[in-house]
Amino acid sequence: MEKKRILILGAAGRDFHNFNTYYRDNEDYEVVAFTATQIPGIDDKKYPAELSGKLYPEGIPIYAEKNMEKIIRENGIDQVVLSYSDLNHQYVMEKAETVLSCGADFVLLGPNNTMIKSSKPIISVCAVRTGCGKSQTTRRVLDILRAKGKKVVSIRHPMPYGDLVAQRVQRFADYSDLDKHNCTIEEREEYEPHIDRGSIVYAGVDYEAIIREAEKEDVDVILWDGGNNDFPFYKTDLAITVVDPHRPGHEISYFPGMANLLMADVIVINKMETASAEGIEEVRKNISKYNHDAVVIDAASPITVEDTKKIRGARVLVVEDGPTLTHGEMRYGAAWVAAKKFGAGTIIDPRPFAVGSIVETYEKYPHLEEILPAMGYGDKQMKELEQTINSSDADLVLIGTPIDLRRVIDINKPALRIGYELQEIGKPDLEDVLTDFIKEHNI
Repeated sequence: MEKKRILILGAAGRDFHNFNTYYRDNEDYEVVAFTATQIPGIDDKKYPAELSGKLYPEGIPIYAEKNMEKIIRENGIDQVVLSYSDLNHQYVMEKAETVLSCGADFVLLGPNNTMIKSSKPIISVCAVRTGCGKSQTTRRVLDILRAKGKKVVSIRHPMPYGDLVAQRVQRFADYSDLDKHNCTIEEREEYEPHIDRGSIVYAGVDYEAIIREAEKEDVDVILWDGGNNDFPFYKTDLAITVVDPHRPGHEISYFPGMANLLMADVIVINKMETASAEGIEEVRKNISKYNHDAVVIDAASPITVEDTKKIRGARVLVVEDGPTLTHGEMRYGAAWVAAKKFGAGTIIDPRPFAVGSIVETYEKYPHLEEILPAMGYGDKQMKELEQTINSSDADLVLIGTPIDLRRVIDINKPALRIGYELQEIGKPDLEDVLTDFIKEHNI
């Protein structure tokens, strides 16, 4: 029987995990190539031989997804496997129809074929879209468990944009580890909050190897900190999914976020303090229709500002989390809300000051107007972000990213950090849920 020839569509995350768990040592398939999109600079590389297993001694090439049809036809591809996330359903089906028109099968691998079983209890925090508030929800879960005396290790969804062999298994316990692994802004945004709490976080490429290392720690619970709106890499004992009433309807119209909604044991409706009543009601109706058995928790993410007086009347440059604004499609974030709330005189348009890849980001995502996405997928892009900020004519920079950008780039004008943490509203809350979880699993 001839091997089926496979093309995996990805963005340096789920694609590698699907390969590692399902295809790497599978004699029935030949993975011809990966494609890459969403993240700049991750194509025209190889998935290295050191990670590819005995069937791929030369590694596997990674091409730009824009060449997908050509790759399918020239390489006799039998199956195309969609392996990245935060895609609207129309986009997914357009991709499927294009694949079918080339003669190949369109494949989605599910949890049973890709989730790894751990010897430790797993709590996952996922979302229906990028930018719903997974990070602050994960921090809240971590804080509650630690306050109850439980030992927690976190594992973050992958962001391997550099040397994949060196990034196979990464352990972050302090800031020196971030430097050792040459972490980008995008990586630091996710790892630093765990380190700030004195908690260890793992990430990397090979999530079988990662979970086995994490299990060796003195740990009671492993916390899966999801990325984009992907579903977990591990079999989960408590699934928490975050939804965003600022984007009502997205919880049932984006892949694979709707799967997270359907699989959730707990659904957190976040950002209720700034959402419309209509948006909140639509989200509630969809939860009731599609997962009425889930525990629903109402929550807010109130902002904190270092010095609100400096904002009033100022010309401000608003800098927000990159992925939330780009493929997350949000038009604003915490810093923009702070600018409006505390009386900024003007929110400047950053586009005239953009340089290099920041210009390209605005061209690709034209919905961005009064906001600068903190793109930082490598040293060059971090430098271009720095140049864009510093060449602006703002009086003040408002930083709404999950980390303080002032630690990783040099900003030549006054800047304020905007923070946010999850705050439950009423009952039930996450402490109730986690108390029951601890009892049920005899932790």
